[in-house]
Amino acid sequence: MKYIFALILFSMMNANIYAQDKGFRFAENKDKKEVAVLYNGKLLTAYCYYDSVRKPILFPVNTLDGITVTRGWPLAPRAGERTDHPHHNGMWMNYESVNSLDFWNNSTAIEPAKRNLYGTIRHDEVVSAKVDNDKATLITRASWVHPDGHVLLKEKTTHVFTVRNNELFIDRTTTLTAQKEDVVFKDAKDGFFAMRVARELEMPSDQPDVFTDAMGNKTTMQKMASKEGVTGNYIASNGRTGDSVWSTKGQWTMLQGRKDGKDITIGMFDHPKNVGYPTYWHARGYGLFALNPLGRKVFSNGAEELNFTLKPGQSATFKYEVVIASGKKLSAKEMNDLADEFGRSSH
Repeated sequence: MKYIFALILFSMMNANIYAQDKGFRFAENKDKKEVAVLYNGKLLTAYCYYDSVRKPILFPVNTLDGITVTRGWPLAPRAGERTDHPHHNGMWMNYESVNSLDFWNNSTAIEPAKRNLYGTIRHDEVVSAKVDNDKATLITRASWVHPDGHVLLKEKTTHVFTVRNNELFIDRTTTLTAQKEDVVFKDAKDGFFAMRVARELEMPSDQPDVFTDAMGNKTTMQKMASKEGVTGNYIASNGRTGDSVWSTKGQWTMLQGRKDGKDITIGMFDHPKNVGYPTYWHARGYGLFALNPLGRKVFSNGAEELNFTLKPGQSATFKYEVVIASGKKLSAKEMNDLADEFGRSSH
C-alpha cells in the first residue's frame, strides 16, 4: 500500500512539473534586469534592460528547438563572431536621429565626452506578463530620455509570443507619445525595428567595409578569417534577393540560411497601418536585419522625405511581426499568406 501511495504521489508530482513546463511561462529576475520567455521549459528569449545596452532588447532569440539565431557579442561572445557595432544586440527598436540625438548607436562604447549627443531608452516598468498556453503577452513601458534627463517620448510596448505550425511568432506593437515638445525623427539611415543575427546567418562575404554613422564615427568591418558555414540570404516580397534588398520597399523580407545542421527562416513583416508602409529595408549582409520606415530621404536618394514629427501629446503606433522557423525554408507564397493574415490584425 505504501508503495502504491508513493507511486501515485510521484506520478502527481511529475504531472505537476510537466504541466508547469507545458506552453509558455515568464520568469522575471529583477536583479539581472531580465524577463525570460520560456516555452515547454526552454528559453526562447528574454526581455532585457541592461544599463550597458541603453535600450530594452530581446536577447538572445532562439528557435523552438533551441537554436540561437542572434549574435552573442558583446553580451555573450561566441567564437568566430564579428565584433563590430556594439549597439547591435538581439532584437530592438530605436532610431538614429530624434531631435538630433542618436538613440540607435548609443552604448557604453561611446566615449564620455560625446555622450551628450546620444539618447537612452530607459525601461520604466513591466505592466503585465500573461500566459495562455501557446500565447504569451508582455506589456512594458519605457522613456526616450535626453542626456540632460528630460523625457522626449513615452513608450508602451506589447510583445506577443505565439506558436503556430511549429513556428515562433513575435509581434511587437509600440506606441510612442511625445511629451512637452515637438519630437522630430529626421530622415536617417539607422533604424528602426531590427535584429542582429548569428554569424552562420550572415551573407557570405570576406570584404572589409567601413561604415560611418550620423556623428561621423567610423566602424571598420574586419575581414573574416573564414566563410565556412556562413549561409544567409535575403529574399524580399518585391522579388529582390541578397544585397539588392537594401534600400528597397516591401511588405516583408525573409532571411534564410542554415545553423546547427538545420534550415532556418527568419521573416519580418510590416503592417499596412504603420507610418511609411511599405517600409524600406535596411538589410545588410553582415547580419543586420532591419526595417526603417522613417529614413526615406536616404533610401530614395532624395526622391522622398518624411521627417516624421509628433506634436506634444501626439502618439504614433508601430506594429511589426517576426516569424522564426527551424527545419524549413518558408516559400514566398507562405510569406504572402502570413503577411495577409498579419495585415488583417488590429493595429
